[in-house]
Amino acid sequence: MPTALLLVDIQQGLFTPPLEPYQGDAVLARLAALLERARNRRVPIFHVRHDGGMGSVLARGLPGWFHHSAVAPRGAEPIVDKRHSSAFHDTDLHEQLSQKDIDHVVVVGLQTEYCVDSACRTAVALGYRVTLVEDGHTTYDTPVLSAAQIIMHHNRTLDGSLVDLITAENAFAAKPTKARRIPEEGT
Repeated sequence: MPTALLLVDIQQGLFTPPLEPYQGDAVLARLAALLERARNRRVPIFHVRHDGGMGSVLARGLPGWFHHSAVAPRGAEPIVDKRHSSAFHDTDLHEQLSQKDIDHVVVVGLQTEYCVDSACRTAVALGYRVTLVEDGHTTYDTPVLSAAQIIMHHNRTLDGSLVDLITAENAFAAKPTKARRIPEEGT
């Protein structure tokens, strides 16, 4: 079963104060290690980049629009530019995956409740098997929920019914370790 790694919106602007994603540095470190393992195993890698339009920190061509240096594309790794929450909406991502006979995507990135969730749900709707790296996506606190609550909620909501969960440590690992669960908030 051909598998691809899908890195969603891991862009400079989403890590530039005052925007500070929950456990941002730790998530970046996990993703950099996961990305290197994927490259070493010759897993197809797709980088998704959001164009937020004029006035946005993610406006095309502005410093925030570019990929974070910790996980920036190398060589011929495809970049899929998007203007909507879903990496598949009005992009050629589905066609690129189909051309490589990929039927399984491993999803990481930002923001959990927007573009990561949309990528997972749309991929499932298109017939892909989807694995979400449970400690490989992040977001920001909101007035209603903390980022930790949002991440935990999405991991629980998506797990089993739509996606499989895996830790960053086990994704593309030669010998996965025993699965560990992300502790609930306050534990």
